[in-house]
Amino acid sequence: MSSTELPSVPATTALPKVAPVRVADGERLRSVGLPGITLSVRSRPPARAGLPPALYVHGLGGSSQNWSALMQQLEGVVEGEAIDLPGFGDSPPPDDGDYSVTGHARAVIRFLDAAGRGPVHLFGNSLGGAVATRVAALRPDLVRTLTLVSPALPEIRVQRTAVPTALLALPGVTTLFTRFTKEWSAEERVRGVTLLCYGDPGRVTPEGFRSAVEEMERRLQLPYFWDALTRSARGVVNAYTLGGQHGLWRQAERVLAPTLLVYGGRDQLVGFRMAQRAARAFRDSRLLTLPDAGHVAMMEYPDTVARAFCELLGETGESADGVPSGEPAVAVSPDGGGPVVDGGGAAAESAGS
Repeated sequence: MSSTELPSVPATTALPKVAPVRVADGERLRSVGLPGITLSVRSRPPARAGLPPALYVHGLGGSSQNWSALMQQLEGVVEGEAIDLPGFGDSPPPDDGDYSVTGHARAVIRFLDAAGRGPVHLFGNSLGGAVATRVAALRPDLVRTLTLVSPALPEIRVQRTAVPTALLALPGVTTLFTRFTKEWSAEERVRGVTLLCYGDPGRVTPEGFRSAVEEMERRLQLPYFWDALTRSARGVVNAYTLGGQHGLWRQAERVLAPTLLVYGGRDQLVGFRMAQRAARAFRDSRLLTLPDAGHVAMMEYPDTVARAFCELLGETGESADGVPSGEPAVAVSPDGGGPVVDGGGAAAESAGS
Protein backbone atom coordinates (compact mmCIF):
# COMPACT_ATOMS: atom_id res chain seq x y z
CA MET A 1 0.00 0.00 0.00
CA SER A 2 1.50 3.35 -1.04
CA SER A 3 1.69 6.33 1.28
CA THR A 4 -1.11 8.04 -0.65
CA GLU A 5 -3.48 5.16 0.07
CA LEU A 6 -3.30 5.22 3.87
CA PRO A 7 -6.57 5.68 5.73
CA SER A 8 -7.60 9.33 5.83
CA VAL A 9 -10.28 11.41 7.52
CA PRO A 10 -13.57 9.69 6.65
CA ALA A 11 -15.78 11.84 4.46
CA THR A 12 -18.80 11.11 6.62
CA THR A 13 -17.22 12.67 9.71
CA ALA A 14 -15.39 15.56 8.05
CA LEU A 15 -18.22 17.88 7.10
CA PRO A 16 -18.33 20.71 9.64
CA LYS A 17 -20.54 23.73 9.20
CA VAL A 18 -18.50 26.33 7.36
CA ALA A 19 -19.26 29.33 5.21
CA PRO A 20 -20.70 28.52 1.79
CA VAL A 21 -18.41 28.40 -1.24
CA ARG A 22 -18.46 31.53 -3.37
CA VAL A 23 -20.40 31.27 -6.62
CA ALA A 24 -19.81 34.06 -9.12
CA ASP A 25 -22.57 35.69 -11.14
CA GLY A 26 -23.69 33.36 -13.89
CA GLU A 27 -22.22 30.24 -12.24
CA ARG A 28 -23.95 27.24 -10.74
CA LEU A 29 -22.67 24.79 -8.14
CA ARG A 30 -24.00 21.30 -7.64
CA SER A 31 -22.96 18.11 -5.85
CA VAL A 32 -22.58 14.81 -7.70
CA GLY A 33 -22.49 11.55 -5.74
CA LEU A 34 -20.42 8.75 -7.28
CA PRO A 35 -19.09 5.43 -5.91
CA GLY A 36 -16.57 6.33 -3.20
CA ILE A 37 -16.57 10.07 -3.88
CA THR A 38 -18.76 13.14 -3.92
CA LEU A 39 -17.72 15.92 -6.28
CA SER A 40 -18.69 19.57 -6.30
CA VAL A 41 -19.20 20.76 -9.87
CA ARG A 42 -19.12 24.41 -11.00
CA SER A 43 -20.66 25.36 -14.34
CA ARG A 44 -21.90 28.23 -16.47
CA PRO A 45 -24.98 27.96 -18.69
CA PRO A 46 -23.78 27.77 -22.30
CA ALA A 47 -24.46 30.69 -24.59
CA ARG A 48 -26.52 28.41 -26.80
CA ALA A 49 -27.57 24.79 -27.11
CA GLY A 50 -25.39 22.20 -28.79
CA LEU A 51 -21.96 23.42 -27.69
CA PRO A 52 -19.36 20.70 -27.12
CA PRO A 53 -18.64 19.77 -23.48
CA ALA A 54 -15.51 20.82 -21.59
CA LEU A 55 -14.15 19.82 -18.18
CA TYR A 56 -11.67 21.81 -16.09
CA VAL A 57 -9.39 20.24 -13.42
CA HIS A 58 -7.59 22.49 -10.91
CA GLY A 59 -4.16 22.18 -9.32
CA LEU A 60 -2.74 21.43 -5.87
CA GLY A 61 -4.43 23.57 -3.23
CA GLY A 62 -6.78 25.06 -5.82
CA SER A 63 -10.44 24.58 -6.64
CA SER A 64 -12.93 24.93 -9.45
CA GLN A 65 -12.90 28.70 -8.81
CA ASN A 66 -9.48 28.82 -10.49
CA TRP A 67 -11.25 28.32 -13.83
CA SER A 68 -14.02 30.92 -13.44
CA ALA A 69 -12.35 33.55 -15.63
CA LEU A 70 -11.55 31.14 -18.47
CA MET A 71 -14.97 29.51 -18.25
CA GLN A 72 -16.56 32.90 -18.77
CA GLN A 73 -14.29 33.61 -21.74
CA LEU A 74 -15.31 30.32 -23.36
CA GLU A 75 -19.01 30.22 -22.51
CA GLY A 76 -19.86 30.85 -26.16
CA VAL A 77 -17.50 28.11 -27.36
CA VAL A 78 -17.96 25.14 -25.02
CA GLU A 79 -20.37 23.97 -22.35
CA GLY A 80 -17.96 24.07 -19.43
CA GLU A 81 -17.89 22.34 -16.06
CA ALA A 82 -15.13 22.55 -13.44
CA ILE A 83 -14.83 19.99 -10.67
CA ASP A 84 -13.42 20.26 -7.18
CA LEU A 85 -11.13 17.25 -6.81
CA PRO A 86 -11.83 15.09 -3.72
CA GLY A 87 -10.77 16.94 -0.57
CA PHE A 88 -10.55 20.33 -2.30
CA GLY A 89 -12.98 23.18 -2.81
CA ASP A 90 -16.39 21.97 -1.72
CA SER A 91 -15.73 18.25 -2.35
CA PRO A 92 -15.31 16.05 0.74
CA PRO A 93 -12.41 13.58 1.00
CA PRO A 94 -12.60 10.33 -0.96
CA ASP A 95 -13.83 7.35 1.02
CA ASP A 96 -10.59 5.42 0.43
CA GLY A 97 -8.26 8.35 1.25
CA ASP A 98 -6.48 7.96 -2.09
CA TYR A 99 -5.03 11.32 -3.15
CA SER A 100 -2.57 9.94 -5.67
CA VAL A 101 -2.51 11.23 -9.24
CA THR A 102 -4.11 7.94 -10.25
CA GLY A 103 -6.77 8.36 -7.54
CA HIS A 104 -7.65 11.85 -8.79
CA ALA A 105 -7.64 10.60 -12.40
CA ARG A 106 -10.02 7.82 -11.35
CA ALA A 107 -12.37 10.46 -9.89
CA VAL A 108 -12.35 12.39 -13.18
CA ILE A 109 -13.01 9.23 -15.18
CA ARG A 110 -15.87 8.21 -12.88
CA PHE A 111 -17.43 11.63 -13.30
CA LEU A 112 -17.14 11.59 -17.09
CA ASP A 113 -18.43 8.04 -17.37
CA ALA A 114 -21.40 8.81 -15.13
CA ALA A 115 -22.22 12.08 -16.91
CA GLY A 116 -21.99 10.53 -20.36
CA ARG A 117 -20.74 13.84 -21.78
CA GLY A 118 -17.53 12.54 -23.32
CA PRO A 119 -15.47 13.03 -25.26
CA VAL A 120 -14.79 16.43 -23.68
CA HIS A 121 -12.33 19.22 -24.17
CA LEU A 122 -10.23 18.51 -21.06
CA PHE A 123 -8.30 21.27 -19.27
CA GLY A 124 -5.81 20.81 -16.42
CA ASN A 125 -3.52 23.06 -14.38
CA SER A 126 -0.51 21.90 -12.35
CA LEU A 127 -1.60 18.74 -10.48
CA GLY A 128 -4.72 18.85 -12.64
CA GLY A 129 -2.44 18.81 -15.69
CA ALA A 130 -0.84 15.58 -14.51
CA VAL A 131 -4.28 14.15 -13.78
CA ALA A 132 -5.61 15.19 -17.19
CA THR A 133 -2.56 13.68 -18.91
CA ARG A 134 -3.20 10.35 -17.21
CA VAL A 135 -6.90 10.47 -18.11
CA ALA A 136 -6.12 11.23 -21.77
CA ALA A 137 -3.58 8.41 -21.95
CA LEU A 138 -5.75 5.79 -20.25
CA ARG A 139 -9.14 6.78 -21.69
CA PRO A 140 -8.66 8.44 -25.10
CA ASP A 141 -12.36 7.89 -25.76
CA LEU A 142 -13.15 10.52 -23.12
CA VAL A 143 -10.90 13.32 -24.43
CA ARG A 144 -11.53 15.43 -27.53
CA THR A 145 -8.70 17.92 -26.98
CA LEU A 146 -6.30 18.46 -24.09
CA THR A 147 -5.24 21.87 -22.73
CA LEU A 148 -2.56 21.84 -20.03
CA VAL A 149 -1.53 24.96 -18.11
CA SER A 150 1.81 24.48 -16.32
CA PRO A 151 1.26 20.70 -16.00
CA ALA A 152 3.04 19.00 -13.09
CA LEU A 153 5.14 16.61 -15.17
CA PRO A 154 8.36 15.16 -13.70
CA GLU A 155 11.42 17.40 -13.56
CA ILE A 156 14.92 16.20 -12.73
CA ARG A 157 15.98 19.60 -11.40
CA VAL A 158 13.11 21.36 -9.65
CA GLN A 159 13.27 25.09 -9.04
CA ARG A 160 14.30 26.19 -5.56
CA THR A 161 11.02 28.06 -5.23
CA ALA A 162 9.14 24.76 -5.72
CA VAL A 163 11.06 22.88 -3.01
CA PRO A 164 8.87 24.00 -0.04
CA THR A 165 5.76 22.67 -1.80
CA ALA A 166 7.49 19.36 -2.53
CA LEU A 167 8.61 19.11 1.10
CA LEU A 168 4.95 18.90 2.17
CA ALA A 169 5.12 15.31 0.92
CA LEU A 170 7.59 14.36 3.64
CA PRO A 171 6.18 12.83 6.83
CA GLY A 172 5.96 15.34 9.66
CA VAL A 173 6.64 18.44 7.58
CA THR A 174 3.01 19.52 7.46
CA THR A 175 2.72 19.24 11.23
CA LEU A 176 5.81 21.43 11.66
CA PHE A 177 4.57 23.91 9.07
CA THR A 178 1.11 24.26 10.62
CA ARG A 179 2.69 24.72 14.05
CA PHE A 180 5.07 27.37 12.69
CA THR A 181 2.32 29.24 10.81
CA LYS A 182 -0.55 28.89 13.27
CA GLU A 183 -0.52 32.64 13.95
CA TRP A 184 -0.61 33.56 10.27
CA SER A 185 -3.81 35.27 9.18
CA ALA A 186 -5.76 34.22 6.10
CA GLU A 187 -4.61 37.45 4.45
CA GLU A 188 -0.95 36.56 5.00
CA ARG A 189 -1.46 33.07 3.63
CA VAL A 190 -3.24 34.32 0.52
CA ARG A 191 -0.57 36.95 -0.06
CA GLY A 192 2.09 34.23 0.09
CA VAL A 193 0.21 32.00 -2.35
CA THR A 194 -0.30 34.94 -4.71
CA LEU A 195 3.41 35.79 -4.68
CA LEU A 196 4.21 32.16 -5.46
CA CYS A 197 1.64 31.55 -8.20
CA TYR A 198 1.32 34.84 -10.09
CA GLY A 199 3.93 36.26 -12.43
CA ASP A 200 2.66 39.70 -11.42
CA PRO A 201 0.69 39.67 -8.13
CA GLY A 202 -0.52 43.15 -9.00
CA ARG A 203 -2.92 41.58 -11.50
CA VAL A 204 -5.06 40.33 -8.60
CA THR A 205 -7.91 42.77 -8.07
CA PRO A 206 -8.90 43.88 -4.56
CA GLU A 207 -12.18 42.01 -4.99
CA GLY A 208 -10.33 38.89 -6.10
CA PHE A 209 -8.02 39.12 -3.10
CA ARG A 210 -10.94 39.48 -0.68
CA SER A 211 -12.66 36.47 -2.25
CA ALA A 212 -9.47 34.42 -1.91
CA VAL A 213 -9.17 35.40 1.76
CA GLU A 214 -12.76 34.33 2.41
CA GLU A 215 -12.11 30.99 0.73
CA MET A 216 -8.90 30.50 2.74
CA GLU A 217 -10.76 31.22 5.99
CA ARG A 218 -13.38 28.64 4.99
CA ARG A 219 -10.81 25.97 4.10
CA LEU A 220 -8.83 26.40 7.29
CA GLN A 221 -11.92 25.32 9.22
CA LEU A 222 -12.05 21.99 7.39
CA PRO A 223 -10.43 19.22 9.46
CA TYR A 224 -9.18 17.47 6.32
CA PHE A 225 -7.67 20.55 4.62
CA TRP A 226 -4.02 19.82 5.46
CA ASP A 227 -4.46 16.09 5.02
CA ALA A 228 -5.79 16.52 1.46
CA LEU A 229 -3.03 18.99 0.60
CA THR A 230 -0.26 16.83 2.06
CA ARG A 231 -1.38 13.57 0.53
CA SER A 232 -1.95 15.16 -2.87
CA ALA A 233 1.56 16.67 -2.75
CA ARG A 234 2.86 13.22 -1.84
CA GLY A 235 0.90 11.81 -4.76
CA VAL A 236 2.63 14.19 -7.18
CA VAL A 237 6.07 13.29 -5.80
CA ASN A 238 5.26 9.59 -6.05
CA ALA A 239 4.09 10.05 -9.64
CA TYR A 240 7.42 11.71 -10.46
CA THR A 241 9.26 8.56 -9.40
CA LEU A 242 7.20 6.10 -11.44
CA GLY A 243 8.90 4.60 -14.48
CA GLY A 244 7.84 2.41 -17.36
CA GLN A 245 4.35 2.65 -18.80
CA HIS A 246 3.04 4.32 -15.63
CA GLY A 247 5.47 7.24 -15.90
CA LEU A 248 3.82 10.54 -16.76
CA TRP A 249 6.20 11.31 -19.63
CA ARG A 250 5.55 7.89 -21.13
CA GLN A 251 1.83 8.49 -20.78
CA ALA A 252 2.19 11.93 -22.39
CA GLU A 253 3.63 10.18 -25.44
CA ARG A 254 0.52 7.98 -25.59
CA VAL A 255 -1.94 10.89 -25.69
CA LEU A 256 -3.78 10.95 -29.01
CA ALA A 257 -5.80 14.13 -28.50
CA PRO A 258 -4.62 17.43 -30.02
CA THR A 259 -2.89 19.19 -27.13
CA LEU A 260 -2.36 22.84 -26.20
CA LEU A 261 0.46 23.44 -23.72
CA VAL A 262 0.61 26.73 -21.80
CA TYR A 263 3.74 27.74 -19.89
CA GLY A 264 4.54 30.95 -17.99
CA GLY A 265 7.99 32.50 -18.08
CA ARG A 266 7.73 33.51 -14.40
CA ASP A 267 6.39 30.18 -13.14
CA GLN A 268 8.00 29.41 -9.78
CA LEU A 269 6.55 25.91 -9.47
CA VAL A 270 6.88 24.33 -12.93
CA GLY A 271 10.08 25.08 -14.82
CA PHE A 272 9.63 27.12 -18.00
CA ARG A 273 12.46 25.05 -19.46
CA MET A 274 10.09 22.04 -19.51
CA ALA A 275 7.94 23.64 -22.23
CA GLN A 276 9.98 22.35 -25.17
CA ARG A 277 10.26 18.87 -23.70
CA ALA A 278 6.49 18.76 -23.29
CA ALA A 279 5.98 19.98 -26.85
CA ARG A 280 8.11 17.07 -28.07
CA ALA A 281 6.47 14.49 -25.79
CA PHE A 282 2.85 15.12 -26.81
CA ARG A 283 2.57 13.89 -30.36
CA ASP A 284 0.08 16.54 -31.56
CA SER A 285 1.04 19.61 -29.56
CA ARG A 286 0.86 23.39 -29.70
CA LEU A 287 2.81 25.54 -27.25
CA LEU A 288 1.66 28.89 -25.86
CA THR A 289 4.43 30.71 -23.99
CA LEU A 290 3.58 33.74 -21.87
CA PRO A 291 6.81 35.34 -20.61
CA ASP A 292 5.08 37.45 -17.95
CA ALA A 293 2.76 34.74 -16.62
CA GLY A 294 3.31 32.61 -13.55
CA HIS A 295 1.81 29.26 -12.59
CA VAL A 296 -1.86 30.05 -13.28
CA ALA A 297 -1.93 31.61 -16.75
CA MET A 298 -5.65 30.85 -17.12
CA MET A 299 -6.27 33.22 -14.19
CA GLU A 300 -3.69 35.83 -15.20
CA TYR A 301 -4.33 35.94 -18.96
CA PRO A 302 -7.66 34.16 -19.54
CA ASP A 303 -8.40 35.89 -22.85
CA THR A 304 -5.02 34.92 -24.32
CA VAL A 305 -5.46 31.31 -23.25
CA ALA A 306 -9.02 31.33 -24.60
CA ARG A 307 -7.88 32.60 -28.01
CA ALA A 308 -5.19 29.92 -28.20
CA PHE A 309 -7.75 27.25 -27.35
CA CYS A 310 -10.07 28.52 -30.05
CA GLU A 311 -7.21 28.40 -32.55
CA LEU A 312 -6.69 24.79 -31.51
CA LEU A 313 -10.35 24.12 -32.31
CA GLY A 314 -9.97 25.76 -35.69
CA GLU A 315 -6.87 23.72 -36.55
CA THR A 316 -8.55 20.47 -35.57
CA GLY A 317 -11.73 21.15 -37.53
CA GLU A 318 -13.88 21.94 -34.49
CA SER A 319 -16.31 24.84 -34.58
CA ALA A 320 -14.84 27.93 -32.93
CA ASP A 321 -17.86 30.24 -33.08
CA GLY A 322 -17.90 32.65 -30.17
CA VAL A 323 -14.11 33.08 -30.21
CA PRO A 324 -13.09 35.88 -27.80
CA SER A 325 -12.01 39.01 -29.67
CA GLY A 326 -8.36 39.94 -29.89
CA GLU A 327 -5.29 39.44 -32.01
CA PRO A 328 -4.68 35.81 -32.97
CA ALA A 329 -1.53 34.12 -31.77
CA VAL A 330 1.19 33.41 -34.31
CA ALA A 331 1.72 29.79 -35.28
CA VAL A 332 5.26 28.59 -36.04
CA SER A 333 6.92 25.19 -36.19
CA PRO A 334 9.41 24.29 -33.42
CA ASP A 335 12.19 21.76 -33.70
CA GLY A 336 10.97 18.32 -32.80
CA GLY A 337 7.45 19.28 -31.86
CA GLY A 338 4.07 20.27 -33.18
CA PRO A 339 2.98 23.80 -34.04
CA VAL A 340 3.75 26.44 -31.44
CA VAL A 341 1.37 29.23 -30.52
CA ASP A 342 3.83 31.91 -29.52
CA GLY A 343 2.08 34.27 -27.12
CA GLY A 344 5.07 36.56 -26.73
CA GLY A 345 5.27 39.63 -24.56
CA ALA A 346 2.84 41.64 -26.68
CA ALA A 347 0.12 39.01 -26.44
CA ALA A 348 0.60 38.79 -22.71
CA GLU A 349 0.32 42.53 -22.29
CA SER A 350 -2.82 42.77 -24.41
CA ALA A 351 -4.49 40.24 -22.14
CA GLY A 352 -4.48 42.71 -19.29
CA SER A 353 -5.90 45.63 -21.22
